[in-house]
Order: sequence, then C-alpha cells, then structure tokens
Amino acid sequence: MIKTPEFWNHRGLLSILLWPLSLIWAFATVIRNHFAKQSKAALPVICIGNLTAGGTGKTPVTAFLYDGLCDAGYRPAILIRGYGAAVNAPLWVNPGEHTVEDCGDEALMLAEYRDVLVAPDRVAGAAVIDRRGQHDVILMDDGMQNPFIAKTLSIGVFDGSVGIGNGFLIPAGPLRVSLASGIKQMDIALINGDDDTNITAKLPESMTKFSANLLPGQTVIDALADTPVLAFAGIGQPKRFFATIRKAGCNLVHYLAFADHHPYSETDLVRLQEDAMRLGAQLVTTQKDWVRLPAEWRERILVLPVALALDDNGDLLRHVETAIAAHKDS
Repeated sequence: MIKTPEFWNHRGLLSILLWPLSLIWAFATVIRNHFAKQSKAALPVICIGNLTAGGTGKTPVTAFLYDGLCDAGYRPAILIRGYGAAVNAPLWVNPGEHTVEDCGDEALMLAEYRDVLVAPDRVAGAAVIDRRGQHDVILMDDGMQNPFIAKTLSIGVFDGSVGIGNGFLIPAGPLRVSLASGIKQMDIALINGDDDTNITAKLPESMTKFSANLLPGQTVIDALADTPVLAFAGIGQPKRFFATIRKAGCNLVHYLAFADHHPYSETDLVRLQEDAMRLGAQLVTTQKDWVRLPAEWRERILVLPVALALDDNGDLLRHVETAIAAHKDS
C-alpha cells in the first residue's frame, strides 16, 4: 500500500526513466488478454471501473446505482474483488460478522445496507450470485480490465482533478491501459468533480458522458459548523476529501494523508488524537477509513459520509436499465 505518486500527475525525469518498464506492463497485458477466455454471466454485468490506478470515486457510483436500481424495482448484487481480503472463495459480506481483514474496506462499507459478494475470481463470483436466485443484475465494482468476464455495460469513472495524470502506463504513470485502449472498453464516461484536466476533450464526442460531484452529509457538516476540524484519509485521492470539507465551509485546521487502504495502528491514532487535542479540533475521516478503525476508536472519530450527485440521475439509470433489458433479450 503506497500513496499515489505525485510524479504520476506530470511528465518529469522520474516518469521518463520509468517509461521502459511501462512497456513491460503493456506487453504483459497484451499476453494476458490474448490467452484469456471470456465468459458471459447469466445475469447482466454492469461494470463501474476506471483506466487509472488510484481512487476515482467508483465505490460511491456503485452505491448510487445500487440504490437507484432498487428504487426502480430491480434486485442488484455488488461483485467486488475485496482489496486485501483474506478469503480465496466467494464470500457474502455480513457487516455484523466480517471484518476489513475478511473482505476489504470497500466491501464492508458497501455491505452496510446492500448485498455484496467478495470474489477474487469474478467469473466464479458472478455464478455464485446467479445461483443464489435472489438477484437480477450484477454491479461489478472495478474490473474493467478483467478479460475473463464479459460486461453488459461499462462505466468509466474519472477523477476530474487528475484525469489520466501524465498519460503514461504504470509504473511511469497511473494508466492501467493506454487511453485509446481504455476508451474501447468504456460505454459511458463519468467525470467525478470539476474537469480540471479537460478529460472530456480527450474522449470521443459520440461517447455518453456524465458529470458528478460527491456531496458531504449535511447533518455532519451542520454539527461541525463551529468546530475546528482535523481530517485524515487513506484513500486513493485524499486531497479530494479535504477539498470537500473546505468546500462545505468547515474550519479545516489540519489534515493528514495516508496510503490507500492504510491499516491504522495504535501509534497512528494516538498521534492523531494528540494533534487534535493540541488544536482543539474534532477528528474527521471518510467512511472507507472509518471501517478500518479499531472498534474502540470509532466513537472518538467522526465519519463524514458522501453521496454521489449527478447532473442527470435519471438518464444514467435509463442507460443501465436499457443495457439490462438488452442482456435479457440476447
């Protein structure tokens, strides 16, 4: 677990020196895809993925689609790899029974109100969901580059503040595949936050695009109105979380960024508490970080939930429903 390298956002000496290694990454991807045998799941698979390493906001998009489909009468299930999960076989997540070590932080966060299956093997996971007999659509969180399972519809999520970074492949840059290859994998593009890098102009004019923002829970924001805040986050793009707090009008007096999926130690938390006490501040973190905290620390730290707000919620859901219907007719 490392922080997203800063040099991924611009082309400099280090990214250029690492560029030859990107050729190895690209070659390995081509070989894997060439020999991969793709399977079509019995249920429609709606993939919410991205082209880059690091956070873009896929999980809030997945939660948004799950809730919207439920409201429309569908019975979705979420299929997720479960970063860092100890399980090797498909596992239905039970928040009252499982821990972050069992299933991963994103899976545990999503499963609070939703049906979530962790499966390192996406094909096997899709089959488990189908055999359960309680679901009619699969929302696959991540896995756009997985060549083994066919997608009914693929939604590519971009962080508007970083776009595709320096445009290089891993490890010289953040791209998992080239932009040209990635565009072929996507049916819909969703830009999360202001499009500061003008990623929209790099996408085909004919591609369906949506703009979205992550809005913080107003109840928590109101409770913090007159309180200094010390925020911390171990997510793909922690700067986005800190910016959300500032934009909401909170008095952010200090912040600390950790690596994505960072396992908080007692030393980390004691240090954070001491800093907060020195500043007279309230500790605030993300939902994804909060589920990774030891139980005895959760009452001391405020969690700030965020929800996805799209420019046209209904239109995105209509695209998804059309894809579901097309799968049934095929």
